[in-house]
Amino acid sequence: MAVNNPTDTLLEQLRTIAALVIGAAEADNLPQTLQHIADASRQLIGARYAALGIPDGAGGMAHFIVSGISPEQVHGIDHPPIGRGLLGLIMNERRVIRMEDLHKHPKAAGFPNGHPSMTSLLGVPIVLGKQLYGMFYLTDRIDGNPFAEEDQWLIEALAGYAALAISSSQLHEQQHQITLLNERTRIGMELHDGVIQSLYAVGMHLDVARRTGSLENEVEPVMEKLNHVIEDIRRYIMQLNDKGRPTNIEKCVQHMIAGLAIPSELAVTVEAPDDYPLVSPPVFESVCLMINEMVSNVIRHAQATQLSIRVEQDRDLFSVQVSDNGKGFDYAALNGHRGLGLKNLERRAELYQGHLEMASVVGRGTTITITFPLQARR
Repeated sequence: MAVNNPTDTLLEQLRTIAALVIGAAEADNLPQTLQHIADASRQLIGARYAALGIPDGAGGMAHFIVSGISPEQVHGIDHPPIGRGLLGLIMNERRVIRMEDLHKHPKAAGFPNGHPSMTSLLGVPIVLGKQLYGMFYLTDRIDGNPFAEEDQWLIEALAGYAALAISSSQLHEQQHQITLLNERTRIGMELHDGVIQSLYAVGMHLDVARRTGSLENEVEPVMEKLNHVIEDIRRYIMQLNDKGRPTNIEKCVQHMIAGLAIPSELAVTVEAPDDYPLVSPPVFESVCLMINEMVSNVIRHAQATQLSIRVEQDRDLFSVQVSDNGKGFDYAALNGHRGLGLKNLERRAELYQGHLEMASVVGRGTTITITFPLQARR
């Protein structure tokens, strides 16, 4: 009967850890990287539940990624962790905690309503040098046994690899944001120095012609259209130069709505997850601009009293739906002659393998739905 060599077993465990983290590091964005690492920790030692917390530098959590709990269970919990109790102890003291019954610890703060029952705990800080990158929280082995010293060793080894993967992902996102900001600034300057100045010049000439009586009565509607165009472009520039746009989905939509001139007669409702997008930053940036375009179209053209914005995401699809109860139109009658706004929406969707569907009924309103497959992220 062959006897396993302890050295061979150790090397195999290290190879498994390295492969898990390399797979996580290949994810498209930081939230996905964190999710893969959290899943890997739970798989590695056979835990029922796992979580990965990333500190925000102010005593709270910038990210808290869970594994082993369904999205429905997460939504049923009163509030996310806020970094107190045992979670905060591991974060602040940067030391390992391994307990058979976490409720007996004097720092235990209990669970919010809707939280699954948990008993044993293995908490491990993710540290590289003097930098704290995050914390592993694992509870309840599937086999019912308490966490062993070998479990602690494996998670500590995983934490070393995870620190490198997390720092690499954070650096990649920072570089992307710098590139995106530079591009925004360039486009904003070109629009401001070129298009807007030309439009202002046209507007001034038309205004002079109106005052001197050299044009017919159609000057007024032309002036109104020009003013709308100028305001649209000015708002677009403000969004391009906005360095503070939230990456949280709900906050981003609310941030965008707050920047628009919503008429008092239009009631706007927003249904969006209070979570970070699973799509990549370029796709989410396009989603925000598409929502802005659709809402602006409703304000200008729909004569609506109700507007609904719904954003949903799961492991397969990211979808946006904008509906209004306005005057609607006969989409079939367009016969291919779509306006620039609709063409831009279709092109943005196609750029990231998305799909746009439009349903409009004269006198009953319009609904536009755009979906992106998560496997097609760029």
